[in-house]
Amino acid sequence: MKKFFKRSLMTAVASLGLVVATACGGSDTSAPADNGDTGADSDTEVTVEYQDAPSTVVIGTASQGGVYYIYGGGLGQLLESKLGVSANVEVTGGPVDNIRLIQAGDQDLGMMTTGPGYEAINGVGSEFEGNPHDDIRVVFPMYYTPFHWWALDSSGVASLDDMAEKGISRSGVGPMGGTSGTYLPLIHELLGLDVTPVYAGAGDMTSQQQDGQLDVIGFAAGLPIPAVQEVAALRDINLFGVEGEQRDQIIEQFPFFTPYTIEAGTYENIDHDDIETIAQFNFGIVHKTMNIDFVYELVKAYHENNDLLVTTHSSATEAVPEAILLNESVPLHPGAIKYYEEIGIELPESVYPAEYQN
Repeated sequence: MKKFFKRSLMTAVASLGLVVATACGGSDTSAPADNGDTGADSDTEVTVEYQDAPSTVVIGTASQGGVYYIYGGGLGQLLESKLGVSANVEVTGGPVDNIRLIQAGDQDLGMMTTGPGYEAINGVGSEFEGNPHDDIRVVFPMYYTPFHWWALDSSGVASLDDMAEKGISRSGVGPMGGTSGTYLPLIHELLGLDVTPVYAGAGDMTSQQQDGQLDVIGFAAGLPIPAVQEVAALRDINLFGVEGEQRDQIIEQFPFFTPYTIEAGTYENIDHDDIETIAQFNFGIVHKTMNIDFVYELVKAYHENNDLLVTTHSSATEAVPEAILLNESVPLHPGAIKYYEEIGIELPESVYPAEYQN
């Protein structure tokens, strides 16, 4: 196994930042890098024992019916066709679950959003309070995950305010541990909505909605969400987001959200205008001990074959190399750093991990 060192430990993240997935490769012959004064003891050396390059990987996604699962299939095809590495795509609870599985070494490649990533690396929030999961490393950017809601037209609900006025007491929020399952209950509570969350995968929620058991579903995924189109093929629905003072209130409370506009026509079979809402960005993650050369080749293939991923899901059009600059919170894997530096991207100091060396 390879060992890498860095003289200065990375300080705790100084400011909130969006997390972007990236990746690159490294060399085991260079000297420890000095990336400036981070405030840590300059004599401290951090050692990481890197794994051998894998011949097969486990990819953690989310529930079936969501974009993570579809995107994971595309990643599996990419690994097998371009790197000769077989892949097993697994259903998980989503970002929080993936972070835990990566941290524990029970998963090789996972997907996460900015909120869980920031909270995990800093040991804050309802899922990671006092328990930092700081062995995760981002490897490549994916796409924005907008939050939006859809309701059966027969319910008369077309906004969050309508949910309160119509007395909606239950709303699907996605699987527990997923991005929407984690934050939608908090958002509902923050906005004063007395709504009991129904935790389930996208497919299960849509089945319940089609059967009339759920009037409203909130979800976060890359666009367009297959589950929305599935319901709309059978029932008339209303799509809505969150804007104005309500959106400002959410972003103030959870700064890893960003304003987002779902453009008219995003859902071809649904007549809708632009929808103002909130979003987080998505990234691929690995454990810090993942083989450096493998990560470098993975990220290189990922960006050089973006067309393959776009054919899997259109959201991959947002997976451009420059999206790495959205991340200022979660450390990058040294393999990722090598790739992005090679193509001329100047990375923020905060994403260099303690074990990094030039």
